[in-house]
Amino acid sequence: MRTDQDTPTAFTAAPRQVLPQDAECAISAADVLLDVREAHEYAAGHLPGARLVPLRLLGFVLPATPELSSRDLKIVVYCKTSGRSAVALGILHEMGYRNLALLAGGYDAWLAAGKPVEK
Repeated sequence: MRTDQDTPTAFTAAPRQVLPQDAECAISAADVLLDVREAHEYAAGHLPGARLVPLRLLGFVLPATPELSSRDLKIVVYCKTSGRSAVALGILHEMGYRNLALLAGGYDAWLAAGKPVEK
């Protein structure tokens, strides 16, 4: 069972970063767009098609969800500004996922670029 002490502080390999202006292409090519913020942040606004899996639950939810358990999934991760997404990539990498990218600047950068959101 994963504990807080097992959680890495950041992705150790250089993560593939997707800039907001290029994100729509990367997101459409991905199998999963993960929002690792908290539920109240997600409810206030999120990227279209994003699936909420808060960072604190990531290591538990993905293995328990059949459609998210394949290590071959192409996953784009975002949070508010990229801090939690870097930690999420570390967790996902430890779990064996390899096709990972993060949205550079997170939700805030997406909004600043004038991209659409859902509520």
